[in-house]
Amino acid sequence: MSSVPDRAVAVEIDDDVKLEELGYIPSFKREFSNLATISFAFSIMGLCSSVATTFNTPLSLGGPSSVTWCWILGATMCFTLGSSIAEIVSAFPTCGGLYTASAQLCPRKHRPIVGWVVGWLNILGQVAGVSSTEYGLAGMIWGAVYIAKDGKVDISAGKVVGLFAGLMVFHGLLNCLSTKYLAKLTRGFVFINLGATCIIIIVLLATTPRNEMHSASYVFGTEGFINGTGGWPSGISFLLGLLSVQWTMTDYDASAHISEEVKRAAYAAPAAIFIAVIGTGLLGWLFNIVLVLCSGPFNDLPGPSGNAVLQIMTLRIGRPGALFLWALVCLTAFFVVQTALQACSRTVYAFSRDKGLPDRGYFAVMNNYTGTPIRAIWITTLAAILPGLLAFASLVAANAIFSLTAIALDLSYIIPIFLRRVYAKHPDVKFVPGPFYMGNGWLGLACNTTCITWTLFVAVLFSLPTNLPVDKDTMNYASVITVGVIALSLLWYFSSARAHYKGPVSYTDGHGEPTKGSTEDRSEKENTDATVE
Repeated sequence: MSSVPDRAVAVEIDDDVKLEELGYIPSFKREFSNLATISFAFSIMGLCSSVATTFNTPLSLGGPSSVTWCWILGATMCFTLGSSIAEIVSAFPTCGGLYTASAQLCPRKHRPIVGWVVGWLNILGQVAGVSSTEYGLAGMIWGAVYIAKDGKVDISAGKVVGLFAGLMVFHGLLNCLSTKYLAKLTRGFVFINLGATCIIIIVLLATTPRNEMHSASYVFGTEGFINGTGGWPSGISFLLGLLSVQWTMTDYDASAHISEEVKRAAYAAPAAIFIAVIGTGLLGWLFNIVLVLCSGPFNDLPGPSGNAVLQIMTLRIGRPGALFLWALVCLTAFFVVQTALQACSRTVYAFSRDKGLPDRGYFAVMNNYTGTPIRAIWITTLAAILPGLLAFASLVAANAIFSLTAIALDLSYIIPIFLRRVYAKHPDVKFVPGPFYMGNGWLGLACNTTCITWTLFVAVLFSLPTNLPVDKDTMNYASVITVGVIALSLLWYFSSARAHYKGPVSYTDGHGEPTKGSTEDRSEKENTDATVE
């Protein structure tokens, strides 16, 4: 009978063999267990903190009923997208994630341009996600300070941006830990994330008198519909409430970006995505219903702090209790940034490894001491600070980063899903399903078709300005930034990048040269494995 260490070594070897089949030499240590991977997937969505950050949007644009119905509608559609992504991640468990998969799922001659566009879209969306979450956390902390001091504090843009930048640097330092310590740290995130949400739900229901709870018509019906857009038709104002759920339930492929650090990656990474999407969708709907049910007078929201969720908690629980629970919400947001920054830095590492950056592989170098790509971590951290500086110019432009996250990431997700269907029988494309597979029947096709159609729809929806009339202060810059980045990346590709970028590079067939310090010595690893056995 084999011992536990023997089985652990065998699993790691299987993971490395799969990675080598995809063309990459293993560089990371696989320290993320099933629990740590699931915790990572839940934490990247950060349920209670993400809802707290974006709750104002559906509430102010479509009203209370938009909050409840848009969440379950968006969560259902996100489930089809999450399932489709999990299927591809199971087949391509690399830290390049869907960027690597996209290039493998199209004819060879199209691989460079497809990999290039998807890579930049994915990096753009992830950087925007890290930045917007950290900026939201800074605002949440200052909101708590405002409540604690009874409004006797001036919260300027400089203070918010300063806290935001300081938190980003701290997260950069924290991400420099070795994979072993990152995995240990991540394991506990899920309990705080889900635990904080459940506690807030229970406390709000317990402290709100029955006669002060809103009616079912207010929570679910026409009484709770309020068009706050200033001119958009009622249907559009209602659907603009989708921003909260779409922003919360995104970055699904984050588990894929750490898959080279995960044990049994082809099983664990897609399973974590699937479980997290279902859990976040259902619990999030209950959370939103309770918030609306206990929200008090509509005209009192979002309150002096500018955050409707904090105002609701203060109204029902009292200031001391609300601030205590708010600390847990802020801690959840802190974990979101921690996991999002780790995932994004791995994407930058993978893109640099494939010569997608003009850095000669500089950001694909692994630190010999920590076994992590510290250079990629810090360039990602600095890149995430830049969008937050938009707050000095315009708060509207800064808020557009929230929409940009969903648009850029979701577009990068549906491209490989679309390619898998279109080029399913092409001789250059060899899609070998992983353990998570919906099959070639109606189920997989229905999920793929639904998520592609839905993503294109919300991309257009989130490109609309949320308030009319449109001027420099109400313009939605998300679409401008997204289109601008795509256009510039294409211009860059055709002008010079195509000379050095040929798509994901195979390092196991002699067509690629591993960057110095980027991989372990294979013979040494094999000798170590033999010794353990």
